[in-house]
This record gives sequence, C-alpha cells and structure tokens, in this order.
Amino acid sequence: MIFTKTKLSGAYTIDFEKREDNRGFFARSYCEHEFADQGITFRVVQGNTSMSKQKGTMRGMHYQEKPYEEDKLIRCTKGAIYDVIIDLRPDSKTYKQWIGVELSADNYHMLYVPKGCAHGFLTLAPDTEVTYLVSEFYTPSAEHGIRYNDPAFMIQWPDKIQVVSKKDASFPDFKE
Repeated sequence: MIFTKTKLSGAYTIDFEKREDNRGFFARSYCEHEFADQGITFRVVQGNTSMSKQKGTMRGMHYQEKPYEEDKLIRCTKGAIYDVIIDLRPDSKTYKQWIGVELSADNYHMLYVPKGCAHGFLTLAPDTEVTYLVSEFYTPSAEHGIRYNDPAFMIQWPDKIQVVSKKDASFPDFKE
C-alpha cells in the first residue's frame, strides 16, 4: 500500500500497490503491519457497506464521541464519491479544517479517517457503493454529526446535493 499524508493531521490517502500480470492485478487493501509502519494503530472491529441509488446523495458528516471514537478506512467499490473529513480534535494543528478526496471504483484510492474527525460523502454517480472498515463498534448513543452545509466549515461540494436524510439535514450549527 502507498500512504500519502493529507493536510489533516493523521489522515492519509492510500493507494493500492498493484502486482499486475496478464490476468489483471493483486493488491493488499489492508495490512496491520503496513499501518503500524506509518505509526497508525488501526484495529478493525466492523465492516460496513452503503449503496446510494441516486447521484447527488449526501451521507454525513458523522462521528462518534469519546470513548467510542472511530478510525475509518473508506473505499468506493462501485461508482464514485467526493469524500470529506473535518478535523474536530481541539488539540490538533488542523482543528476545524477539512479535506475532500475523490474515491471511485476506477481509481482504487482509499481514505483513512482518524478518530476525532467527522466523515461524509457526496455520490458522483448513480448506484454508488462504499465500504468502511471501522475500529469501534457502532454506538447509537455516541453518534453525532455536522450538517454538510454548516457555515463554520464552508465545504465546497463539487456537485449539487439532491438527496439527504432528515437526520443529516437537521444537525445544528457547529459550536465550539
């Protein structure tokens, strides 16, 4: 795997290191040792998949509060997404900053989201499927979110938002 640091502390884009031949390719999509070589402790306890039927579907911006914070490894396995992370760690050098990365079935990019960051995405194609590996079990009482258009962050989405859940649209404005 090829790890590339992003501007957010502890967040990485990860690319496959493909071993190609006439059949196609083989690549590792997760290895605890390779993560540890980057200084990342990432214990996977749950894997999730979402499928969004319509282009322009917004999912997020979600996070879990302490002690149930999650690291996530995100990969788009069908279609394409614009994946966004917001750093919500007050002690971080990149607090309240965000990044956006295009992940698609064609580019094989992955995004590592560290604990303490909100995560969400906008689908760029119909019938988009996304897989998530997470380091903490889903805990409904610890779930929180930030509205995708919260003025505190001014996220620049690359396309029009067509579909968003009532829950995701109703998150209050961010407060310190």
